[in-house]
Amino acid sequence: MKAVKVIGFILLGLVVAVAAAGTYVKVALPDTGAAPQIKIERTAERIKRGDYLANHVSVCMDCHSTKDESLYGGPVVGSFGAGGEKFDQQMGLPGKFYASNITPYKLRSWTDGEIFRALTTGENKFGKAIFPLMPWDHIGQMDKEDVYSIIAYLRSIPAIKKDIPASEIDFPVNFIINTMPHKANLGKLPSETDTVKYGAYLVNAAACIDCHSKRSHGDIILGTEFGGGMEFKQQGGIIHSANITPDKLTGIGSWSKDIFIRRFKSFEGKEKQAAKLNPGDPQIPMPWYLYAGMKTNDLAAIYAYLRTVKPINNQVIAFQKF
Repeated sequence: MKAVKVIGFILLGLVVAVAAAGTYVKVALPDTGAAPQIKIERTAERIKRGDYLANHVSVCMDCHSTKDESLYGGPVVGSFGAGGEKFDQQMGLPGKFYASNITPYKLRSWTDGEIFRALTTGENKFGKAIFPLMPWDHIGQMDKEDVYSIIAYLRSIPAIKKDIPASEIDFPVNFIINTMPHKANLGKLPSETDTVKYGAYLVNAAACIDCHSKRSHGDIILGTEFGGGMEFKQQGGIIHSANITPDKLTGIGSWSKDIFIRRFKSFEGKEKQAAKLNPGDPQIPMPWYLYAGMKTNDLAAIYAYLRTVKPINNQVIAFQKF
């Protein structure tokens, strides 16, 4: 009987400890610090730079606008910046997540510092965690001036009145998500003459590694970086991301710089010529039409950096039907 009581006290203690830990994670986290007290001057130079980053490098507008998924590549067709795209369990995600409205309609009540904290740490104005579908971890490694430029640009686009549903996160991720935000680790924009370092900066800003690696439970599997194979579930089957390492047999090791650049530039200005998809046709997740607007020199720098990553022999099957 005495042993039973001891076990009971131990179990009770464990329950109390788990409950306390759960309460702490749910209530006290995230905690990335107070939003900085900043006022960003909206210069023409910053707005131009922010336009370029938000539309052609970090491609914020790919998720935060309305796309025509009946056309190849899902070109942006409206509600520019107003959000609403849904990402859910059918895609293998732990809940229903909606891209937020990032036009001045919603951001008008946010300070520049609150936007900066959200973009770079994953903690929003209200102290809530942002699921890392939004690549805040990558933005948090960019140059502060580039982040300022994105914010200046977002302040300049037309306000669109559109209210977005709140995300619904499955258990236990609704607890775990609060542990994800962290302080930014801002970097410096390298000189364009240092081609490889500059390319690495752009690859981070574009979050290429997030899609072009294999994942398990949301985390990149070490050793698969840039080797492709990430799954994108669709109604008719599964799209796998491409191997972009310099492996000559299964990656892009046999591609010349000109071929690499032409692959992107072949989509430039072609949104209205996008092919109509038939029912069951695969839809590519790669936002070609936006990336196509990247500067030729920037694409060349990305190519130069990708030539330096570890070659991975991984033959990717682009599309597998169910």
